[in-house]
Amino acid sequence: MGRRSMRVFSLFCGIAVVSLLRVSVMGQAPAADQGPVAEQVFKNITVLRGLPVDQFMGTMGFYASATGLNCTDCHTSESGGDWAKYADDTPLKQQARRMQVMMQTLNKTNFGGRQVVTCYTCHRGISRPLVMPSLDALYGEPPPDEPGDPFVQAQGQPSADQVLDKYIAAIGGAQRIAGITSLVAKGTYIGFDDADKVPIELYARAPGQRAFIVHGSLGNTTTTFDGRAGWIQAPPTDKPVPLYQITGQELEGVKFEAELMFPARLKQSLTNLRVGLPLYLGEREVQPVQGNTSGGGTVTMNFDTETGLLARLVRYGESPVGRLVTRVDYDDYRDVNGVKMPFRWTVRWLSGRSTYDMSSIQANVAVDAARFAKPQ
Repeated sequence: MGRRSMRVFSLFCGIAVVSLLRVSVMGQAPAADQGPVAEQVFKNITVLRGLPVDQFMGTMGFYASATGLNCTDCHTSESGGDWAKYADDTPLKQQARRMQVMMQTLNKTNFGGRQVVTCYTCHRGISRPLVMPSLDALYGEPPPDEPGDPFVQAQGQPSADQVLDKYIAAIGGAQRIAGITSLVAKGTYIGFDDADKVPIELYARAPGQRAFIVHGSLGNTTTTFDGRAGWIQAPPTDKPVPLYQITGQELEGVKFEAELMFPARLKQSLTNLRVGLPLYLGEREVQPVQGNTSGGGTVTMNFDTETGLLARLVRYGESPVGRLVTRVDYDDYRDVNGVKMPFRWTVRWLSGRSTYDMSSIQANVAVDAARFAKPQ
């Protein structure tokens, strides 16, 4: 993981650690198998109580992306090398708490409590929302859309089955896909603000188990999913919690990504499948197909209309502060046992960016189930 990933997470940690605000949904107890909650791990938690650690960390990324600020912008200068210092109070945190109260009041008063207004609604990636309109923005080229917002089946477009069938045919056909039951891959990884690429190993087993091991200079970062539960283990310099569980809609998103590596049952992985209007990712026209996970998360797959291959995946889960979005771009498709697979994928989320370049992918290699278990 890159140093930037750690800094972005910790940016607004103090807001949640010492905030006086209390949000009703945050007081709900998570499921018993979701591990410790924020107040059991971090000190002086008075907001985000009852929130699993991974969701707590995700909300920090949302605050950071909304304001464009970094750790030391909101925290004391001593916090850079000491996780405990992130609880120290600053005037900017007090202001952030007032803004949080204002945001919730707006939603409760005007939208029946629905999450319509978030930090990002006004801040748009800057610390101080603009008052004067930008003429350059008004008369310039509009920024590209993020094709992940919910939509309904568009009139005149093919059915989801038709688009997915084209994808299955494009990568090799149902019979060849079903013949691949495991994958072992090796390559390189680089995170946002990392200086150098480092080795990475990938292990996967059908229908949906997956494990990554990134061999970083400060220690290994391991992400596992055994088909039901997932975990992340990282060096203490990278994350304030060396080992934590993946939960909720984020876990459902990880589950879908694991199943996508063996797409024979792709149509059964999501519900309420629908197709939107074609759009462009750069110069490529893509057809978006959207569906929902069992817990209400939203997944959008964007298929190249010419080749039928998957170009981009966008998924998000709800949180007390806004949508926690993850985007995966797939490139460099090559043949593996008669099935086209991406050898390069770039993952962007609110707390970082990672690029995976695989040099080799082997199919149907024996993989021990222990690879996907909770890291020790």
